[in-house]
Amino acid sequence: MSTSRWAIIYCPKQGVRRSQKRWENIREILERRDVEYDFVQSEDPSSVGRLTKMLVSNGYKTLIIVGGDSALNRALNGMIELGEEATRDVALGVIPNGRGNDYATFWGFTEEDDEQTVGWLVKRRLRKVDVGFIRSTSAEASAEHYFLNCVNIGLVANIMKLKYKARRIFGLTTLTYFASMFLLLFQRLETKMRIRINEDKVERKLMTVCVGNCRGYGQTPSAVPYNGMLDVTVVSHPEVAQLFEGMVMLFTGKFLNHRDVQAYRTQRLIHFEETHHATVSTDGLVLKNYTSPFEIGLKPEYIDFIIPS
Repeated sequence: MSTSRWAIIYCPKQGVRRSQKRWENIREILERRDVEYDFVQSEDPSSVGRLTKMLVSNGYKTLIIVGGDSALNRALNGMIELGEEATRDVALGVIPNGRGNDYATFWGFTEEDDEQTVGWLVKRRLRKVDVGFIRSTSAEASAEHYFLNCVNIGLVANIMKLKYKARRIFGLTTLTYFASMFLLLFQRLETKMRIRINEDKVERKLMTVCVGNCRGYGQTPSAVPYNGMLDVTVVSHPEVAQLFEGMVMLFTGKFLNHRDVQAYRTQRLIHFEETHHATVSTDGLVLKNYTSPFEIGLKPEYIDFIIPS
């Protein structure tokens, strides 16, 4: 196996017509630049981790994911499951192709310029990046899951869960989003939680909590995946008028200035002692049956990621 040969996992957008046309455009760029690669297409989102383990086990040192945040998340977890020895020299890269491309966007990769993205990947400039983890501390079950972007607990994770549920019923149409918003009317907008962050103890009803290794879809806008620290935003339940104000501030990058948002930064483990079965998601991927108690922490400079030159 040539160390310069890429392994590419193509994750088509679910329900999008002419998804193969996107891959054909990328393929033309790769061949024009004389990139040596082997290509597999994921059958469904859950197969990305399995394909990652297969490719890395077969000796590929450059793994490129054509997909979004959740595809990157599955690939990351597939790599880590193989152990540090197997993945020590493996570099992870991305060509954005998802509904959520927050991590790729942070580095400057966009869906609009595949030519530029491939050019950067060819130069293979590597950076050691931090990887976050969420670990169950329950006596009944132990589980660990890794993330690049963020963990959401509460309303934001619940919205993602409802979106996937509506998608299974209606497909990727405008109706999916209307259905998600309708289902949201019947959900709890706040949950009593008990959390320990640094020396602080938070114990009250909260709408959502975001722990960010990166932007966290705008909820942890100051987080960067290379400083060995996690950013945390804790959002109380605002009045309706303040809720709309908060949404505006989220999209304008001023989210941390909202009166119902508390912000923290930490190098320590964050302990979620009680969340009363609030929904949990990592990088847009909903974790099934993940309940408190659990802790969230960071592995500094844990993997090699290909960044723009």
